[in-house]
Amino acid sequence: MGDEIGLRERKKRQTRKLISDVASGLFIRRGFDNVTVAEVAEAAGVSTKTVFNYFPRKEDLFLDRFPEAVELITQAVRERPEGERPLSALRRLVLGLLERRHPLGGMGDGYEYFWQVVLDSPGLQARAREWADELESLLAALLAEAAGAEPGDPWPRVEAALVVAAYRTAYATGVRRIMAGERADDVIEDHIALLNRSFDALERALDLDPR
Repeated sequence: MGDEIGLRERKKRQTRKLISDVASGLFIRRGFDNVTVAEVAEAAGVSTKTVFNYFPRKEDLFLDRFPEAVELITQAVRERPEGERPLSALRRLVLGLLERRHPLGGMGDGYEYFWQVVLDSPGLQARAREWADELESLLAALLAEAAGAEPGDPWPRVEAALVVAAYRTAYATGVRRIMAGERADDVIEDHIALLNRSFDALERALDLDPR
């Protein structure tokens, strides 16, 4: 029974990846707004209903890694070593993704094609902003849980907002440089330094917890 469930889950992951990969290729070649979900389904050899079963919104076909990000962030905070602060766990996760050149690290050669698709689509930009809001809510809940905060305590939300703002600013800085033609390896080195500086500042600031 376990093997059967495992096989079914692997097939689901493979189908999801196939649909996303096909969609990304079409969006990069033709632009997000110029491709329909029906065209993605046809190119992937599945039905439109199947596409929507895996991706409730068209934007999620391109911004498809949010569930993985949620899982990694949740694991980093909840499964951190005893005595490690949540911010230190998040720093370790972010830097580890960059060092491994994981897609969720968000930096590397060729990423400019991905960013250009987003920049050309108001719908994708709006979804990216929603993604940032959802990420902030997730972090607030995880930080509240880690601190044993009382329900309604606003401080975990303040912490989460600062973390997201710092990361988004550092990331946007790197994106602008690569889009301007700089080598990804040079930008990544500076990006890591900026992230470390940002986390250092956040840890000092959040030590001043007013509760």
